[in-house]
Amino acid sequence: MKACSGLALAVLVLSGCAPIKPVQPWEKGFLAKKEMTFAGDKLDEAYREHTYFSKEAAAGGGGVGGGGCGCN
Repeated sequence: MKACSGLALAVLVLSGCAPIKPVQPWEKGFLAKKEMTFAGDKLDEAYREHTYFSKEAAAGGGGVGGGGCGCN
């Protein structure tokens, strides 16, 4: 029974590694909408960055690589 459940678990885990179907050209319009971006609202993002700066005492670091302290 344990071997059967172990095999079933292995099949479930490995089925998660199946190749993902690529996005079709006609579906890309949905991904280009403003709601699909990580930072959709500029004002909300400014408040979030200000709160981070106030708590961490560091400016920047919200973009690519590194933190506000200068260390990478």
